[in-house]
Amino acid sequence: MIRYSEDIAKKVKKGQIPKEIFVHINNAFLSFDLTKDISLFDIKQLKKSEETDRIYFRLRKGKYRAIFYIDDNTIFVIALDKREEVYKKWQ
Repeated sequence: MIRYSEDIAKKVKKGQIPKEIFVHINNAFLSFDLTKDISLFDIKQLKKSEETDRIYFRLRKGKYRAIFYIDDNTIFVIALDKREEVYKKWQ
């Protein structure tokens, strides 16, 4: 299962994130959810949160990045934006 933050949904509705980019990223997450194989996608581990013991990852699609973590077989996407912006907002 894939869950997106409310912020991402608002940005897609407002057109701040192109719908075609969102569709590509969503399809990648759907495929990843089925296969559970990180090596098939452009996914890298970012860091582990010491507060929550979560391991964060990023999915790259062109100029856009999605930051996510996995908990109980659910993918939680917490940030989606252009490369220049996503890391500033997330950290």
